[in-house]
Amino acid sequence: MKNTAKKILSISILFLLSIPVFAQAKVDALKLYREKKFTEAIAACEAELAANPNNMDSYAVLCWSLVRNKQYVEAEQRAIEANKKNPYDVRIMEILGEAKFYQGKNTGAMQYFQEYVANASKGGDIGTAYYFMGEIYIKQKKYQHADIALSMATRTEPLLDYWWMRLGYARENAGSYESALTAYNKALELNPSQADATRGKARCTAALR
Repeated sequence: MKNTAKKILSISILFLLSIPVFAQAKVDALKLYREKKFTEAIAACEAELAANPNNMDSYAVLCWSLVRNKQYVEAEQRAIEANKKNPYDVRIMEILGEAKFYQGKNTGAMQYFQEYVANASKGGDIGTAYYFMGEIYIKQKKYQHADIALSMATRTEPLLDYWWMRLGYARENAGSYESALTAYNKALELNPSQADATRGKARCTAALR
């Protein structure tokens, strides 16, 4: 009986000692992503998906990490895979838009950004989607459309000087010099060393003389 009790006690101690090891083995992919450790986050997500191929959270973090790691082709492929599993996940819609945008697939990117804006809640990353839509419109020389999209982006995220500068650029190219100056001035208010905004302001000031 004593030997049996000792064995049970030994097994219990070993089990308790092993708990921290198992706990440490669980890698937080989202934490790695937020720390900009994208390669490690990708590996962690792949492990999670191997255990649960339908984990949409793992797909989202995986695709975010692939985009930030500039692996745009892989990001698009895995996002398409995720979209087939759940076509209503707005995170995947936005990722597909970004992955296509960085590959120059502007028509497809615009489709997914519009779909995202139509379906995402107010708490989503709406501003980013509008920003990318504005950039696509600038590439297409649809400057008034770009003005609308970038105005929405800056309304959602008003502290990003680069977005205000791009809004100024869209308005300047649309011939709306006074409203372009407003946007350029806002960019410079947020970041006085914003060189593109300084140059844009000078051009608009000269055009209004």
